[in-house]
Amino acid sequence: MTDPVTVPVPLGARAYDVRIGQALLGRAGAEIAPLLSRPRVAIVTDATVAGLHLAPLQAALRDAGIASEALVLPAGEGTKSWPHLTACVDWLLDQQVERRDVVLALGGGVIGDLVGFAAAILRRGVRFVQLPTTLLAQVDSSVGGKTGINSAHGKNLVGAFHQPSLVLADIDVLDTLRPRDFLSGYGEVAKYGLLGDADFFAWLEENGPDLARNAGLRQQAVAHSVAMKAGIVTRDETEQGERALLNLGHTFGHALEAATGYSDRLLHGEGVAIGCALAFDLSARMGLCSQEAPSRVLAHLRQMGMPARLSEIPGALPDDGGLIALMGQDKKVVDGQLRFVLARGIGEAFVSDAVEGNMLARVLHDAR
Repeated sequence: MTDPVTVPVPLGARAYDVRIGQALLGRAGAEIAPLLSRPRVAIVTDATVAGLHLAPLQAALRDAGIASEALVLPAGEGTKSWPHLTACVDWLLDQQVERRDVVLALGGGVIGDLVGFAAAILRRGVRFVQLPTTLLAQVDSSVGGKTGINSAHGKNLVGAFHQPSLVLADIDVLDTLRPRDFLSGYGEVAKYGLLGDADFFAWLEENGPDLARNAGLRQQAVAHSVAMKAGIVTRDETEQGERALLNLGHTFGHALEAATGYSDRLLHGEGVAIGCALAFDLSARMGLCSQEAPSRVLAHLRQMGMPARLSEIPGALPDDGGLIALMGQDKKVVDGQLRFVLARGIGEAFVSDAVEGNMLARVLHDAR
């Protein structure tokens, strides 16, 4: 068994550690105890995760003398909604959670985002700990303090920046994921190499297919991804500049998620993967990077068995104009102008609003 890796997120008074390793869920009580002003926590999770990991977590808490109560919400993207946010906040108030207490978010990105937002607005801010149970949540959504819910107008349009007090990323729990869910998270892992680390992307080209069955490689990939995100978040906590690079593939991906009704037709990481392929295709057509770059992106996604084109999304999609209209609801729109993360090559991403509508439409058309 490998020793845990600690990645600090040095944000002054809001600083915290991300702990990455094996068997961390079984040590959760000892890890969390130093944060507590009294020996009790409230846990929010979803039905799927509860069946797999809630009992071991509560046993670990009991072993450390920590009492716990749990709220189990439905699984799925639909839980990131106003009704479930209201239910979560009201339950936490029923549990008499105080500002000095700690709320535990046990689950993937949906639970982490929802519970983080509930913690942000409960009593004007209570502390929370992320216990991410998916690869996507471990490398992306649990780190950086972005919390929120979806709206009928688009994804993550309602939320707040609220940093966790600790993140415990137990890479052993990833063994319980469906292969499709693991690969969905891998879309975010590949994104880190594509946006800012060509050497990491080359490492993934060599080792990506083995991550699902090799704990050491998996820990390496998660720790490197988290370290990259922590560095960016530390330099630009509220996305005034560099942090926008983390949205590589997301302008396309979020529009595709909206077009598929945030359903099982397209998982978030699959949308990001397709979005990265489209962003590199667009960059090459604009003369920003060589054709070799989008070819490498496409080849690696194919190597991993991930979708890379619109034609690989089951069911009907809106036409090109309809997809572009959905992109217009993206959080990154400024003064009505679409902003994309484009690339000058693997590991060389930048933000641009200089994308012509006709070229964008051609990229979407040719991906069908």
